[in-house]
Amino acid sequence: MIIVTGGAGFIGSCVVSYLNQKGIDDIIIVDNLGKTEKWKNLVGKRYLEYWHKDDFRKKLENYESELPIPDAVIHMGACSSTTELDADYLYSNNTQYTQQLISWANQKKIRFIYASSAATYGDGSNGYSDNHEDIHKLRPLNMYGYSKQFLDEMVLRLKLEKTICGLKFFNVYGPNEYHKGSMTSVVFNAYNQIRDTGKVRLFKSYHPDYADGQQKRDFVYVKDVARIIYWLLKNPNINGIYNIGCGIARTWNDLARAVFKALELEANIDYIEMPEHLKGKYQYFTQAENEKIIKAGWKEGFTCLEEGVKDYVQNYLAKDKRVY
Repeated sequence: MIIVTGGAGFIGSCVVSYLNQKGIDDIIIVDNLGKTEKWKNLVGKRYLEYWHKDDFRKKLENYESELPIPDAVIHMGACSSTTELDADYLYSNNTQYTQQLISWANQKKIRFIYASSAATYGDGSNGYSDNHEDIHKLRPLNMYGYSKQFLDEMVLRLKLEKTICGLKFFNVYGPNEYHKGSMTSVVFNAYNQIRDTGKVRLFKSYHPDYADGQQKRDFVYVKDVARIIYWLLKNPNINGIYNIGCGIARTWNDLARAVFKALELEANIDYIEMPEHLKGKYQYFTQAENEKIIKAGWKEGFTCLEEGVKDYVQNYLAKDKRVY
């Protein structure tokens, strides 16, 4: 039996779908559906139970009597908004919640995989190495990134990386993100802009080393993320904190053109002013150093940007097939 926290969310629901494809449906989903559209990500999924996140945290406090012991916990549940300003909420929801789960999983010897983030690397001035000899030198640009950084530092300080697995996701895109509002991927937003206006709007650059639209990110397809998590479930001896990215930085222009190409349209891009509140927190370049996960045994590679965008646009967005 597997517990998937954030199991109705973007990455979590895709993981559940992939587990179902592999014949696994002995799953407990933990989430907070509220008044969102996340419930749609559960339609068609096979699982045992749904638990509200708050009820699950209460069960954790009394886990000797109230919680079944799963074979694994895939902890994707977190607030992933890079613009969230409530630091106490982020610390409780992203950091303390994970600490509770780690304590329980270690005591019960449960396989534990959790989501970290490339947001911990900040502006990248200290590199993107997941060897983390100098993890304390990383400077996240927002509280979301720091909530993950704080946790990763704790894991390394207590040498928990020998028994659990943390995944530092770079720019993940793909189906099942539709409920995320302002935090949806640029692929999703670009598709909607093209549908409505025939154009894509990208932020102008305010960095002398990058022309407009030439800011770079490491884009990783959510189906690759699901495949990697399944592989880690099948290989419980692989632990540590790993970057999850393609290892190739691509420009926003590349991404926008890939969306136009998937729609068989000529590219038409406008560059707009960046909101003031983002200018000092904007990452102009991210690129995963992914040799560590490859050396650990991941041999299946990553979907290139053009192929991932094509699958997402043609097989989901354009067909209004909203759930993977």
